[in-house]
Amino acid sequence: MDSIIAIDGPAGSGKSTVARLVAKKLSFTYVDTGAMYRALTLKAIREGINLQDENELANLAKRTALDVTNDKNGNIKVLLDNEDVAGFIRTPELTAKVHYLAGVGRVRKKMVKSQRKIGQRGRCVFEGRDITTVVFPESKYKFYIDASLKERTNRRYKELIETGEINPEDKTLDEIETDIRVRDSKDKTRDIAPLRRAEDAIYIDTTDMAIEEVINEVCSYIK
Repeated sequence: MDSIIAIDGPAGSGKSTVARLVAKKLSFTYVDTGAMYRALTLKAIREGINLQDENELANLAKRTALDVTNDKNGNIKVLLDNEDVAGFIRTPELTAKVHYLAGVGRVRKKMVKSQRKIGQRGRCVFEGRDITTVVFPESKYKFYIDASLKERTNRRYKELIETGEINPEDKTLDEIETDIRVRDSKDKTRDIAPLRRAEDAIYIDTTDMAIEEVINEVCSYIK
């Protein structure tokens, strides 16, 4: 799997930015797997599905077509039953509900199948929380992107402001840090595909690194 670059890491580590810019630099397709779970959550909300009913969620995943592509500028397009929903999946209300779907084994199984199908096209940079351990464990290029909790909090706050998910007065840094701690706990302790560093994944602590440095380091391993 020389044409798949797999990147995992916790919330706010910078993995999304790194993955997107590495893909752009190498002319690969950037695939945000978290956006796929968000898209499915959007459909569940639209259809009024009970988010605590695993059978309903599994059936929803089974009858849903998901795909990820990039436009000519490298911006991600998230296709939900052929509708690009990239502009509708970053609201706080939706973000708070994604975990319901992410924690269902049958949903994740369908997602992995969809992600591997995308990967068959080749020349893709995938980022998420189980890419190196579950989706593409045999990828030649595996990375775990991390940063200190304080740095991840600052980055996450800035990201939320820039994407319009929150207004500056909506949340304090302390509240964002608490959110990240809770997210870390859920990601690392869930029964299905928990977040962990693959033994052969290259670990990069980005706390004191400029984004250009991180991109260059990742690309230095790509042969």
